[in-house]
Amino acid sequence: MLDQLREIIVNYVDVDAASITPESRFMEDLGLSSFDFMTMLGELEETFDIEVDEAEASKIVTVQEALDYISQLQA
Repeated sequence: MLDQLREIIVNYVDVDAASITPESRFMEDLGLSSFDFMTMLGELEETFDIEVDEAEASKIVTVQEALDYISQLQA
């Protein structure tokens, strides 16, 4: 799932997918704007067949937190 998430992230920021780690922070480390982050959430919904709660998603800071949230929604 990390590789899928990396592929999605690189559509929004100019970073090498291999440099994206679970500890990477979306805004501080990867440079996503809040608009890009919200747009990316829509793509995550389609890719992983989930429905993201925007209030919960606003608490997500790192790639690992996003992975945990996706896993929780898929369970």
